[in-house]
Amino acid sequence: MKLKTEAVVLAADLIGTSVFAVEGALSAIHGNLDLLGVMVIAFIAALGGGVIRDMLIGATPPNAIRDWRYPALTFLAGLLTFIFHSSFQAIPTQLMLVLDAAGLSLFAVAGVEKATMFGIRPFVAMLLGTVTGVGGGVIRDILMTRVPAVLQTDIYATAAFFGAFIVLLGRRFGLSEGSAGLLGGLVCFTVRLLSVAYGWHLPKA
Repeated sequence: MKLKTEAVVLAADLIGTSVFAVEGALSAIHGNLDLLGVMVIAFIAALGGGVIRDMLIGATPPNAIRDWRYPALTFLAGLLTFIFHSSFQAIPTQLMLVLDAAGLSLFAVAGVEKATMFGIRPFVAMLLGTVTGVGGGVIRDILMTRVPAVLQTDIYATAAFFGAFIVLLGRRFGLSEGSAGLLGGLVCFTVRLLSVAYGWHLPKA
């Protein structure tokens, strides 16, 4: 069971890392940062949430440091985005939204699955799934001196939290790790895209 869970976490983590590394690099390029800045922001955006999660649950050193595949994948994605930035910037906004929703879903699933591996209670595990999904973006925005998008955008962190909840609910009702993860990821993905399409927001004062 543990090996299956680890496989789900690894696959979701690596794919989500690629997506968020490209997004982070594009954000840095739009901010007129040089190559070093692009690589740093790509790393932070892709791995920041996972590092926070691992530190909080005691999985040290974090995977981003212990497993060479994470930084290698991140820096490769950042470098390719920098070199071929005109091609990446030509990607339609709607497609970028879809990719972002996919990355968020993958990280939310990876976060909650890994938290449960370490015996974290369900509610906190859902919070850690959310942190995994949005943590890197928050650090990225802070470094680029702007209000984190997660605090002012439409349903985003809430989608990650809900997806993490569905993962645990599926596990509670006997679904396998892979099936529960897939279901939770699809729910997070769908909620995120629907919130963009219909302009859903949490209440504001």
